[in-house]
Amino acid sequence: MKGLAAALCLAVCLASGRCLPACKIPPSLWCSSPEIAGRCGALKLCAQLNATRSSETDSPVEVSLYYESLCPGCRQFLALQLFPTYLMLSDIMSVKLVPYGNAQETFDGKQYQFKCQHGEEECLGNMIETCILNTLDFPNAFLVIFCMEASQDVVNAGQSCLHLYSPSTSWDTLMTCVKGDQGNKLMHQNAQATSALKPPHEYVPWVTINGEHTEDLQQKAMSSLFNLVCSTYKGQKPDACAQSTKPRSKDFCYK
Repeated sequence: MKGLAAALCLAVCLASGRCLPACKIPPSLWCSSPEIAGRCGALKLCAQLNATRSSETDSPVEVSLYYESLCPGCRQFLALQLFPTYLMLSDIMSVKLVPYGNAQETFDGKQYQFKCQHGEEECLGNMIETCILNTLDFPNAFLVIFCMEASQDVVNAGQSCLHLYSPSTSWDTLMTCVKGDQGNKLMHQNAQATSALKPPHEYVPWVTINGEHTEDLQQKAMSSLFNLVCSTYKGQKPDACAQSTKPRSKDFCYK
């Protein structure tokens, strides 16, 4: 950061012609205190630099879940780890859900066809949840999906969960997405996002933290996502992070 500060300060100095002869302090130290910034005419610049630094360190932790609707391990992680953590730490984290998992797609010349690991019912569940994510704002979509995944019958719970958490949204409207071209295109996008993962996913649930996946991050997410988000966040941590959660067991659906 000192190098960036020096470069910015020097650039402003040269461009404005306002380099102060009395300032004999190296540019890398101009933002080290208000007094030095004032002596070197860099108060405004240092304020901008500090604002940039603050926005970088306060960025929410991005948690992405690549999953499939009927995978037992996915359901367990979403219901017992991801959703509760989001409820407690939504101020410092963002969530991305990608329902597809270990499915396979082919193109028949008109639209994409999908074959899912747990059968046609899972393909339907994936599609319903994809259309929910596209139709509702994320907090409400997550509520509906949590309701489905925590139910005994994921797919058949869809309509009642939608009515419970988004009563203004018509089930018929949602099913138009599910059965039509829009849902087909959205699921293709999920397929592309899943196939673009680096490293390629080997199982689901597959978790990335700030776009990164490692076995260490995966294991920490599966055992206690709450603790992982708190430890990853660079800004001032909320009071909730003073608590800790006990590790949970892990379950996967391999390809």
